Amino acid sequence: MKTASVTCAAACALLAAWPAAAHHSFVTEYDGTKPVSVTGTVRKVEWKNPHIWFYVDVKDERGRVTTWGFSGAPPAFLQRRGIPRDVLKPGDIIRVDGFRARDGSNNASGGKVTLADGRSVFTAAPEDLRPN
Repeated sequence: MKTASVTCAAACALLAAWPAAAHHSFVTEYDGTKPVSVTGTVRKVEWKNPHIWFYVDVKDERGRVTTWGFSGAPPAFLQRRGIPRDVLKPGDIIRVDGFRARDGSNNASGGKVTLADGRSVFTAAPEDLRPN
């Protein structure tokens, strides 16, 4: 009886953790076979849990602006890596290399960000290092 209770408790714990694992799965959100690279102006930065988001206005050859959203790592992870909160500011010109959202929207994983001065920062979460 005791073994059955322990087994049941362990199974419940694993099932409860499943959504968190799915949430942190790169392949559920992004397509590692579809790299994207955009250059534009930072519109907005949301430095909050569970992941930072930053938005970049990108102009096409006709001057039309499309806003792209990029998901990054959790704020604490970036801070531990020495990336300050103000590394991206509205108005900054940046280039972002990442992987496109599976749903085809203008969202992507925010992998490598190249700043106007040529410095690069890696904003992706650790689980995003191994796409597909």
